[in-house]
Amino acid sequence: MKPLTANLPSGLVEVHRAIIACDRCPRLRHYCRRVATEKKRAHRLDAYWGLPVPGFGDPNARLLLVGLAPAAHGANRTGRVFTGDGSGDFLMSALHRTGFANIATSQRTDDGLHLTDAYILSAVRCAPPDNKPLPEEIARCLDHLDVELRHLPRVRVVVALGKIGFDAWLQLLKRRGVTQSPRPQFGHGEVVRFGDGLPTLVGCFHPSRQNTNTGKLTAPMMESVFRKAKKLLERG
Repeated sequence: MKPLTANLPSGLVEVHRAIIACDRCPRLRHYCRRVATEKKRAHRLDAYWGLPVPGFGDPNARLLLVGLAPAAHGANRTGRVFTGDGSGDFLMSALHRTGFANIATSQRTDDGLHLTDAYILSAVRCAPPDNKPLPEEIARCLDHLDVELRHLPRVRVVVALGKIGFDAWLQLLKRRGVTQSPRPQFGHGEVVRFGDGLPTLVGCFHPSRQNTNTGKLTAPMMESVFRKAKKLLERG
C-alpha cells in the first residue's frame, strides 16, 4: 500500500512519512504487526497496512476532527483513518449530510472519498489493544498532532471524537502554554472557546460500535455536532 499523499503540500507529505516511520511505542507497534499478520477471518485475503496512520483530508480545512486511534481491522488494515469499519461509515455519513464529504461511506483508500474543508486525524496513530492506549503512548503521539497541525494553518474548529481526543487537544494547548480554568470537561455537543484566535473545541461522542449500537450516539446526534461546527465556521 502507498501513503495517501496525492494533492498534499510537500511539508505535509514529509510529516506523513515521519508518522508512518514512527516506532516510539513498542507495545503498539508489536500489536499492529501481529494483527496485520494474523488478520480477521473476514479480511484474511486483504493486505494489512499495519503501520502508524497519518491524517487524511483537505489540507486547507477549517474543521479538524481528532479521533482516538486506528481500529485494529479498520484503519490498521486500510491505512486511512476511519476507513474500513462501521465507525468510519457512521462518521462519513454525518460528514456527507453536512457537506464535508462527497460520499457517505469510507471503505477503501480507492473508494473515491474526498473531504472538503475537513481533515481527520487520531490522537494515537497506532491501533492499541482493546482500543485503550496508555497515557504515555498518548503523550508520545502528541508530537505528531503538534507537527501535523502546524501544516493545517486554516483550522478554526476542532471536533474531538471522544474524551481521549478531547483531552489530547487540551494537552496540546497546555504544551503551547494555553490553559483554561476551570479545566474544560468533555461532553457531547459541548463548545469550548479559548480566545486569542485559537480554534474552538467541540465535544462529540466517538462513533464506536459500543456507542452507536447502544444508542448513546445516534445519527442525528452526530449530524447535529457537525451542523454546530458549520455554524461556528460561518461566524468566523
